[in-house]
Amino acid sequence: MTILSRHAGTWLAAILLSSVVSPGAPAEEESDADLAKAAQNPLANMVSLPFQNNTNFDTGPNNRTQNVLNIQPVIPFKNGEIITRTIIPLVWQPIGASDSSFGFGDLTLTAFYSPPSGKSLIWGIGPVLTIPTGGSERGTQKWGLGPSVVALATPGPWVVGAIANNVWSFAGDSSAPSVNFMTVQPFLNYNFPGFYLTFSPIITANWEAASGQVWTLPLGLGIGKLLRVGSRGVPININASAYDNVAKPDTGASWTFRIQAALLLPTSVFK
Repeated sequence: MTILSRHAGTWLAAILLSSVVSPGAPAEEESDADLAKAAQNPLANMVSLPFQNNTNFDTGPNNRTQNVLNIQPVIPFKNGEIITRTIIPLVWQPIGASDSSFGFGDLTLTAFYSPPSGKSLIWGIGPVLTIPTGGSERGTQKWGLGPSVVALATPGPWVVGAIANNVWSFAGDSSAPSVNFMTVQPFLNYNFPGFYLTFSPIITANWEAASGQVWTLPLGLGIGKLLRVGSRGVPININASAYDNVAKPDTGASWTFRIQAALLLPTSVFK
């Protein structure tokens, strides 16, 4: 799994670098620029299917590698006023010095209500629900519920904003620890002609953890590009990034390499 992730990262980086220097038609570049910014907007009114692979290095007491592939379908309803986001994780979890477990982690379902607003600020709010599909080896064994909010702005070439939620457990295995967990993902993207730079760390806080073990704070950077495939020119947004965890629990990963490919289905694809 780790070797595959490293090779995938190398291939994706090569595609990104070669795409940056490839010329394109001006009309298509303008359309691609709009789609690239929409792909970076979690409240965009289009169907998308991102596959996000996170390889976490030096995790646990034995400093092993964990791999999490998040399948994250995003589906809008009511002309984009309701945006649903599902995270289905496939986890390769190291256990002890040599064992491992592979399968689903806990599922996360979010529904945002995003009212029509001006271009200066776009926002949404709604519930987040976690479902204990990961069992004792890859999950919390608890049902969780809480609020989720997102806000962003898109001035010029920038896409700037953040998604935040906090989940509290309300049911599940009574012998499993309670859950009180916050996730904040700021995003700061700058779009150049043909490619973009991205800063999108996933910051977490486990409020149930002991002092000094609460926060995970990654710092890093990534590069991305919008590509078109097939005779209909279906857009796919790809990016690769690396993050060093400057603050983390004792058993947390030292750093993360992330690659993502998102199939975008704007309305024009179906015409």
